[in-house]
Amino acid sequence: MGLRDGETIIAGGVGATELVTRVADAFLENVGRAIVNKDEEIRLCLVTLLCEGHLLIEDVPGVGKTMLAKSLARSLDCTFRRIQFTPDLLPSDVTGVRAYNQKLSEFQFMPGPVFAQIMLADEINRASPKTQAALLEAMEERQVTIDGETHDLPKPFMVMATQNPVEYSGTFPLPEAQLDRFLMKVRLGYLSEKEEANLLNQHKVESPMLELQPVVSPNELRAAQGAVREVFVKPELREYIARLVGRTRGHPEVALGVSTRGTIHLYHASQALAAIQGRSYVVPDDIKQLAESVLAHRIILRPNAEMQGQSAGKLVTGLLEREHVPQLAYDA
Repeated sequence: MGLRDGETIIAGGVGATELVTRVADAFLENVGRAIVNKDEEIRLCLVTLLCEGHLLIEDVPGVGKTMLAKSLARSLDCTFRRIQFTPDLLPSDVTGVRAYNQKLSEFQFMPGPVFAQIMLADEINRASPKTQAALLEAMEERQVTIDGETHDLPKPFMVMATQNPVEYSGTFPLPEAQLDRFLMKVRLGYLSEKEEANLLNQHKVESPMLELQPVVSPNELRAAQGAVREVFVKPELREYIARLVGRTRGHPEVALGVSTRGTIHLYHASQALAAIQGRSYVVPDDIKQLAESVLAHRIILRPNAEMQGQSAGKLVTGLLEREHVPQLAYDA
């Protein structure tokens, strides 16, 4: 499996849709061996990957956040680096530093772990704001500037970050500007008793992580990322996305609504989900299925709304229920 060097596809054609479906099937099956009974969450992660976005995995300790991130990376034949974020981590520990080479009598740039194609920022909210900010340029512009010199990051490039929403001691909440750079926030949640019993049976010999092998090559991944951008979106659905986002900005319970970047991210995510399901066009259900994961982490509620039990996720769900859904017809 995989594209040979120099092999291309015709974006937007039948071959493009088949490529994305093939990539999706192999990826979902492979990651599903390590992360059981979380098919929907794994699919959301794949959507983020195909959109060339960044992923924030947030949940309580011990539910598999780091294992999910490592499984995603191991399924791709890409370079991978993990950084354990701590309060004493410096920005140069992430981006790299210029060091003096005595043999050459000159300064040389020593790249940091951010120069991997897939970077895992484990417990990102434990690093200081200055270190967190070191990722802003990398996540948005795919480059790093050090001492006035700009260095391009490899392609594809993706940041996967994990954080614990319960324990706030010794943590630094991510600022709005950084949260907005994550295309999607995913939560795993607990398994049921039956699912956990099955999990124990799988782990009785060795961890399934040890058996995972790459199933998607970088060439194939980049081709699939290009293909999803050609998925057709009707004007009525573009207006539907814009209306949904607009409702968050004027809502009386919202202090800060979704940004224009969030609008674009929801648009591209719906294209990716349609392609994963084998369609060359977006339907309203694609948008509705993704709206909470793409939009909720960008919304800041007013204090009185939070005191009354409101949450960003509930607010997005309410908007979806009230907003008129376009009735569309597609040619067979």
